[in-house]
Amino acid sequence: MQQNNHDDRAQRWCVYILQCNDKSLYTGITVEPLRRVEEHNRGDKLAARYTRGRRPVTLVYQEYCPSRATAASREAAIKKLSRTQKLALIAQCANPPSDTAYD
Repeated sequence: MQQNNHDDRAQRWCVYILQCNDKSLYTGITVEPLRRVEEHNRGDKLAARYTRGRRPVTLVYQEYCPSRATAASREAAIKKLSRTQKLALIAQCANPPSDTAYD
């Protein structure tokens, strides 16, 4: 059986938020966040139309999901958040609660 390169079981999908040069926020999904940020910053055909005129962009949030479907659902949920709620999500990720134990 041939393995599909886009097989969800072989890839970890990531929902990400970029902060653009104009301070706006862009949300997307990918399997390679760092490569995707580079594409956005190059501004070529692979970049989202939204980010092309708002470079440079900075990766400010990423969240891994078990499948593309889960990542797409999470992306849609994040896009529905207000800017204030998105900034709170970003801040929460940057400053985890001090009572959280990490192994």
